Amino acid sequence: MPLTPEVLTAQGEVVAWLGSLGVSFAPDEERWFTIDGVESPRQLGSDGSGGAFVLLPARNVLYVSSEGRAGIIAESFEAFVQLVVARPYWLDILKFSAGGDLEQMRRAADALEATLDEEDEVNEAREEIRMRLDMPEPHDPVSALYEAVAASGAIVRATDGSPFTTLFNRFSIDNNPMLRNAAA
Repeated sequence: MPLTPEVLTAQGEVVAWLGSLGVSFAPDEERWFTIDGVESPRQLGSDGSGGAFVLLPARNVLYVSSEGRAGIIAESFEAFVQLVVARPYWLDILKFSAGGDLEQMRRAADALEATLDEEDEVNEAREEIRMRLDMPEPHDPVSALYEAVAASGAIVRATDGSPFTTLFNRFSIDNNPMLRNAAA
């Protein structure tokens, strides 16, 4: 059976473990953005920075940041959960993508993973979620994230009508001494 929001939310312990990875499945009731061509977007939940996860009619998952950035991050709800579990710092991978460069994203993922090596809580959450959902580790979550964002055609607008920008940011890990050193 494919993983859906309904199947997931029926498993309270898994939802709690995902919460420890920064994903809440309590949607925001107040609409602070619109999506061109989508009349009633289904907000699944949010993250700790105020961003929203939205399940689009095509069943892919859109992320809308509170800082005016937006894009599709996963081809399906199941791929979204796999991404969050495999790379809970996925948003930082995009932040340090050097404008959408896949190799820079891989460097960022490696450096960010190195900073988590001693994070027993994150590793325990990963193991528990994969076990309880019988979910394999994705083959290449960074590439899947890159492809989803690069192909994202969703146009998200603030309530004043101004469009949001891409999730790819211009920084690389070379702009961050801690990550630059972790990658060395």
